[in-house]
Amino acid sequence: MKAVGFLKSLPIDAADSLLDVDLPDPIMQPNDLLVEIEAISVNPADAKRRIRTAAEQDHSEPFILGYDAVGIVCDLGAEVTGFSKGDRVWYAGDVNRPGSYAEFQAVDHRIAALAPSSASPQAAASLPLVSLTAWEMLFDRLQVPTNDTPSSLLVIGGAGGVGSITLQLARKLTGLHLIATASRPETVDWCRQMGAHQTVNHNDLIAQVRMAGHENVDYITQYADTAQHWDAMCELITPQGRIGTIVETSEKLDISALQGKSAALMWELMFTRSLYGTADMARQGQILARVARLVDDGIIRTTEQKTLHGLSAATIKEAHAIIESGRMIGKLVVAY
Repeated sequence: MKAVGFLKSLPIDAADSLLDVDLPDPIMQPNDLLVEIEAISVNPADAKRRIRTAAEQDHSEPFILGYDAVGIVCDLGAEVTGFSKGDRVWYAGDVNRPGSYAEFQAVDHRIAALAPSSASPQAAASLPLVSLTAWEMLFDRLQVPTNDTPSSLLVIGGAGGVGSITLQLARKLTGLHLIATASRPETVDWCRQMGAHQTVNHNDLIAQVRMAGHENVDYITQYADTAQHWDAMCELITPQGRIGTIVETSEKLDISALQGKSAALMWELMFTRSLYGTADMARQGQILARVARLVDDGIIRTTEQKTLHGLSAATIKEAHAIIESGRMIGKLVVAY
């Protein structure tokens, strides 16, 4: 099968940063679906792994990235239930296994679901990873109530892929008052479209939030720069509030700053369940099934904002360059 991979961690403009390769078809396991991929989304996680995984030593074989996909089931493992050949499925994959920059991919059926029937494959491809991340952040990590309890959520990085879905889910499924960071007119407008009640500029976060009428906020989701905003988050979080982040940092954080408020810091990594084979791994398939219904019912909208075409190193390199610019609003997808 055709695929796009890499051997060395190189800047994206280097000739060999990504390569066109021919590989054997995936080896299936009993719980796997074999999927012929129709479209993918390119995420910051893709670029981070390209830059980091071969920084010390080259890969001995092409490393295949890609953690969002929509495609057609063409074979099933012996222990698969709930799926049939010909189903269109969506998923965000498993970092332990080859990714979706390929014609075919084997994926555990417990972390997949039927794709929304109302969305095209390329539109649907914008959602799996960010929807799982946002859902797990809101309801598994922060344990936000799904009722009209008056409380507030500050979304740092509201116009990005995860922020866009966090705002939609929180606006439609909770009673939270939503404040999103956005610093450009186009990102302000996007956050409003996604469901934010208010927007603030992240460059002076404490002053901006308080000018917007909030001395403190009950929940904070951090999708931009944990270290940069750490002091502001500690100041703004309400006593007994919760902060959730997906952004790792090499800088030391003073977590004791949260002690006096009995505030919590929660980490969210969408890959944890598949990475460790947790007992509740199938919850990811259940979340994706729920999100598919929300899309088909018109409650959640897809967030693709730019589409590239073709499975090739040239196309994927262009996608990585766009992602690394840090100015992408919504999601970038590639239709095969």
